[in-house]
Amino acid sequence: MGFGTSEGFPILRRVLARPRRTPTLLVVLALALVASPRMAMAQAEPVDVEPVGSSLGRAALRLRLGLSLREGQQVDLGPGLTYSGLTPNDLAVWGVFYGLGPEWLGGQASVQREAFTLFRESERVSEGSLLRVSAGVAARRRLGPIWGELSAGYGFAQLPVFAASDTASPVFQRGGRHAALLGGRLRFPIFWRVQGELRGEVPLALAAQDAAGGKASSSGFSVAGSVLIPLKQVAHWQGALVLDYQYLQDRLTADSGPRAEQTLQRVGAALELSWSDARAPSPLLSETGAPGALALQVLDAETGAPLAGAEVRLVVRGEALAPRVANAKGQVVEPELTPGEVVAQITAEGYAPAEGRVTVTSGERATLEVRPNKLPPEVGSLKIVVVDKRDNQPLTDVPVVVGGKTLRTDAAGQVKVGGLAPGPVMVNASAPEFQAVEEAAVIVSGKEAELAIPLVPAKRVGFATISGQVRSTQQGRPLAATLVIPTARVRTRADAQGSFSLKLKPGTYRIIISAKGHLTQTKSVTVRDGEQAIFNVDLFPRNR
Repeated sequence: MGFGTSEGFPILRRVLARPRRTPTLLVVLALALVASPRMAMAQAEPVDVEPVGSSLGRAALRLRLGLSLREGQQVDLGPGLTYSGLTPNDLAVWGVFYGLGPEWLGGQASVQREAFTLFRESERVSEGSLLRVSAGVAARRRLGPIWGELSAGYGFAQLPVFAASDTASPVFQRGGRHAALLGGRLRFPIFWRVQGELRGEVPLALAAQDAAGGKASSSGFSVAGSVLIPLKQVAHWQGALVLDYQYLQDRLTADSGPRAEQTLQRVGAALELSWSDARAPSPLLSETGAPGALALQVLDAETGAPLAGAEVRLVVRGEALAPRVANAKGQVVEPELTPGEVVAQITAEGYAPAEGRVTVTSGERATLEVRPNKLPPEVGSLKIVVVDKRDNQPLTDVPVVVGGKTLRTDAAGQVKVGGLAPGPVMVNASAPEFQAVEEAAVIVSGKEAELAIPLVPAKRVGFATISGQVRSTQQGRPLAATLVIPTARVRTRADAQGSFSLKLKPGTYRIIISAKGHLTQTKSVTVRDGEQAIFNVDLFPRNR
């Protein structure tokens, strides 16, 4: 490749070298170009507007003139070379065309001439030019207000290489790279009719050579951002001013060992001429006269709240436009529409489709408000069957709790519950002499789910407990009373606090309670297996 150094290289490095990771003035300028429309938008109410002709663009041609700042280095067996340079006559031409087959499929090509001039103080050290050429297919798709594009094709790029000379000045040479190019592009609205554009490209090297034609390997990438400002539209043609920033990085490594690297930052202005297909005339301009405008708002029919994210499709004089999405205020603004009847078709999640009509007048702005109705909630139902697990027979009059509501089973052991929201719901069932059960059921919208609950008999303990207190109706003092249950042959006394506790077999008992100076009382109490019955007695004093 002829990489080398001489006594003049250290001087060149001192004069031209720049820190590789320090942001340059070009970066700051590019960021300012991109940020300035955003700053303007922040001071005005944001309006989601589709630029003129963007939905029906068939072809575009862009001619660019700018300046470029180059930084790079070469590494070989000597001390190597670091170089940089600024050139003001950077040219590029790019074009794209859609509609050869499907509307979304097209082709694109670009030619870029990179002027290359290096100076040492006021002395010109070296100069030349580099060429980049690419061609391939492209496919695009609309994502709401954003256009996305993917491209694939062939690209050839000449890369800078330097060699030593007897005059202590580097000799400019060219390496080359043939590559498969993969790229992408996004177009999006910024404010009013101004658009933003982001681009990226990655070369997958197929073949590369150094300046002497020797084999080499190469890699790189490029990213770019632009602001497009519409200037003029006549019939199907539109002109726009493009403010552009591009960052490229390339690497070329010869099989013999030497390596060259460079970064290139390009800032420039371009004119872009785009064309809309006559078969799909733009609704923004019409032979019937000056365009009109439409301000549309989508609101909830019941609450009047804006429906952000609602999809809006406008049908202008029978021609359907690309769908739009309502902003946070439920608004869609179309600044230029063909005069005539406009039908707005609205769809939103959870709402019934709605439609509104308005007549757009030439040179005037029409307003339209559409209020979709919320769809009724989707619900399901549940049928519950309660049976005895021992013989699978239905259990009647069993309390069943579903979603906080208590129902009782019918003669078939069934309960039906409607109007339940889709999803899981807990069901509780309980019956005397059976263990309580809690089950989960899944409700499906528009369907009746079924749940069978087999109840298991409760385990028998074999005894029940009767406890309580005996008191006097005179000042409520406790009585050490005597309690007699004849059928169970039980006789016991309450303690000094009047408390007592008895363990008996489950059943119904007659209890006789007596205490000195008080009238005797007889009470009846029923206790179930394993349960405890609270039994308090108040005795009346005898008359003296």
